[in-house]
Amino acid sequence: MTGVFDHPWLSGLFADEEIAALWSADAQLGHMLAFEAAWSRHGHLAGLWNKDEGAKAAVAIAGAEITPDDLRDGTARDGVCVPALVRLLKERTGATAVHTGATSQDVIDTATVLSLVRSLDVIDVRLGQVAARLGDLEARYGQRSLMGRTRMQAAVPMTVADRVATWRLPLHTHRDRLTQLRPRVALVQIGGAVGDRAALGDGADTLCAAVAQELGLSLTDRSWHSQRDGIAEAASVLSLITGSLGKIGQDICLMAQQGIDDITLAGGGASSAMPHKRNPIEAELLVTLARFNAVQLSGMHQALVHEQERSGAAWTLEWMLLPQMVEAAGRALTVADALANAVTGIGGTASEAAP
Repeated sequence: MTGVFDHPWLSGLFADEEIAALWSADAQLGHMLAFEAAWSRHGHLAGLWNKDEGAKAAVAIAGAEITPDDLRDGTARDGVCVPALVRLLKERTGATAVHTGATSQDVIDTATVLSLVRSLDVIDVRLGQVAARLGDLEARYGQRSLMGRTRMQAAVPMTVADRVATWRLPLHTHRDRLTQLRPRVALVQIGGAVGDRAALGDGADTLCAAVAQELGLSLTDRSWHSQRDGIAEAASVLSLITGSLGKIGQDICLMAQQGIDDITLAGGGASSAMPHKRNPIEAELLVTLARFNAVQLSGMHQALVHEQERSGAAWTLEWMLLPQMVEAAGRALTVADALANAVTGIGGTASEAAP
């Protein structure tokens, strides 16, 4: 059984191929190899090996032929893939200036961050696109009249712009959140055995800074092995984004009801039993994805509880939840963009605009 994001037919509804590629096994393996190559290249700064040995190892690692399937048995045995990865690197390259002084968590967390940062960049661009699409709706239909509704009951007349603004404005705020979030998540993970980098000696900061720079990440004063607030904050922002998009979807579902008819949409989903129906599939999907991420967020907050200097249980829970949350957010944004583009009318005629 596969999940909905890669299911043979359910993926047609839920999958986001661009985001999925950023979290694929190949992408994650590529990030881990990039970390190991950078570690080998700069390890001499902490006296782990000489510069020439490290440079040769880095080149060999970059060209190593290792596949995700090569790591399956080792992961089952060790609980992480890195011991198997390091063993294969040494066997297949003949290099010895490999991994010493780093930990499995350094490698995996840094790979996770690289996928996450790239995903957040995509999400930021898409937020801008959806906000612009909603701005277009305001420009076209904003002065038309619309019955305001509170608790799903008719309240007082308002304009279309009043409602669409409640859809658009949070998206700008989410872009601000992403800008504020990035420095707290775009961080290299280097800590050694217990997170203090003690084994790296006086060259620890120099080595860590060089690795961070090569990977396009920032350096921290110490590791964040057991300090997961940055990862949890990213998950929170993802849930906020899908929640705001879910509000749009819920509103449109209600506006499209027969007898209400506050909005008209091109297309729609067919019914197998009632040919006259055109179901608001995209609007409903936004609600589903919002609820999905809200549920996953509770698990990510559970994963904040990392015991002592490192957790196996909390850490692996993140692996199960975070990639799905990112893909759900990415998919919600493409759906919202398509849904806004499908709007062919909102509210009354221009002559019926509310004062």
